[in-house]
Amino acid sequence: MIVQHIAAFANGSNGGNPAGVVLCDELPTSEVMQSLAAEVGYSETVFAAPAGDAWRVRYFAPEVEVDFCGHATIALGAALARREGPGSFPLTLNRARISVEGRLSQADWGATLVSPPTRSAPVSAPALNDALALFGLTYDDLDARIPPAIAHGGGDHLILALREREVLRAMRYDLTHGRALALHDGLITFSLIYAEEPRVFHVRNPFPLGGVYEDPATGAAAAALAGYLRDLGWPHEGSILIRQGEDMGIPCLLHAEITSERGSGIRVSGAARLIREPQVLSH
Repeated sequence: MIVQHIAAFANGSNGGNPAGVVLCDELPTSEVMQSLAAEVGYSETVFAAPAGDAWRVRYFAPEVEVDFCGHATIALGAALARREGPGSFPLTLNRARISVEGRLSQADWGATLVSPPTRSAPVSAPALNDALALFGLTYDDLDARIPPAIAHGGGDHLILALREREVLRAMRYDLTHGRALALHDGLITFSLIYAEEPRVFHVRNPFPLGGVYEDPATGAAAAALAGYLRDLGWPHEGSILIRQGEDMGIPCLLHAEITSERGSGIRVSGAARLIREPQVLSH
């Protein structure tokens, strides 16, 4: 089985969130995919096989399957553009049908995904208190302009907007405690954000559910955040730039386009970078 190693949402020739990409004639069993994802060791590995007029897609973190992963979808779109040529590719996920546009030229390699529908809701007081305790935060650390919320863009993400960039930079938490809390509340990631400007956000996304302390770039959480900003009436003017991974030394850039239609999918774009040559694994 051939695994491609592609960094999604790269910042030029640097950064990007690594993903494994496996293009198959038929998808292996769940057990094989989970084992291979653990062996690859990235926050997600995506598996895709032709199925009718679309590609059947599944995503696996080292410890669990997830229904949708944004950075792995960008990596998949880039891989499909290299194999099939640039274009739009319909994708059938576990719980949604979306698409990704892969692009490939001498000057640019990357993709744009259209996320599943978005929605948002206030977070309960107990869940918020637990999350604040997890990260050692207080209510005074929060940016009142963007209230805490559960935002959905293919999965649930708990958004905590912070008043100061330094508080975001100093983020720390216990992975075991975070995983227990994510499991209890059904959260894919915790999304800690800082609004530098109305259209520029710094973001950190702990992913303890998947056994990952922090993701350097998270397309699904970017879509969820963009959808929440739309619900909130935030002055996004149709798009936002997300800077992520900088505090990890892995700079990433994510662009999210926001239409006015409440609940519609978000277009999330990013560049791709080849990390290493494809790897053959025996499974």
